[in-house]
Amino acid sequence: MSILITADTTCIIQGITGREAVSMTRECLDYGTKIVGGVTPGRGGRDVHGVPVYDTVEAIAKKTRVDASVISVPPAFARDAAFEAIEAGVKLIVIVTENIPRFEVAQMVELAALRGARIIGPNCLGVLSPGEAKIGGLGGRAVDARKAFTKGRVGVMSRSGGMTTEICNTLSAAGLGQSTAVSIGGDAIIGSSYAELMPLFEADPETEAIAIYSEPGGRMEADLARWVTENKSRLPVVAFMAGRFMDAMPGMRFGHAGTIVEGKADTTAEKIERMRAAGIGVAERIEDIPALVKQKLGR
Repeated sequence: MSILITADTTCIIQGITGREAVSMTRECLDYGTKIVGGVTPGRGGRDVHGVPVYDTVEAIAKKTRVDASVISVPPAFARDAAFEAIEAGVKLIVIVTENIPRFEVAQMVELAALRGARIIGPNCLGVLSPGEAKIGGLGGRAVDARKAFTKGRVGVMSRSGGMTTEICNTLSAAGLGQSTAVSIGGDAIIGSSYAELMPLFEADPETEAIAIYSEPGGRMEADLARWVTENKSRLPVVAFMAGRFMDAMPGMRFGHAGTIVEGKADTTAEKIERMRAAGIGVAERIEDIPALVKQKLGR
């Protein structure tokens, strides 16, 4: 099985006529994703790789079922795009746009919660369930995605889109496929954290283990450790923690907007200690993840 998306998931792309969105549309179509429409206000009636373009999300939703939307618009328009999709009844919103103001992200997340929708991102590459569908730019071209991502029983979550692919490629090379890979986003505020996605993997009978890529900054690892402990998770978890050098440089940021070390709890050392205390295996290198997963599974 998979979480969030399946081969039957219908998807739209908001901002579909943008340069990056045009490429993403082609990649998703080639992978087999069911893209039923795109939205760019004022450009309705056109098409992108055969996908019809509409002026509004509502116009598509009136014609067909829309399960998910990818938002690829400039930061100034991201909140309105998310609001539009949520109010049109779309339940999964994947936001690839970065540099959205925090208070606007918070508003989007709050509205999604009120309407029973889920946001992935922002500043993410999306979701990929091997052999089912990919929503967003995760994995790049379909031919590359099929090499890096293979169907299996390891759920993957990562704050970095690129490292999501790297971990999946490493797992695949070791004969361990993935149930679903989720690029959760690198901003300080995101729609779905590790702990918030864990219940979905926990409920999936075909997911047997979890691999995550994490970074300094924020409280997501502490929340994950707490969730795993309090819920007595059946799933063994293996993590790779980047940025160990940052422990000596509080206040420094590298890579993502969310990787700001503001105090001891944000440091790599503290996060590793918390995760190990919760029984989460911590890999020294990315290439060590498959062996740790196999060890956790008793293979």
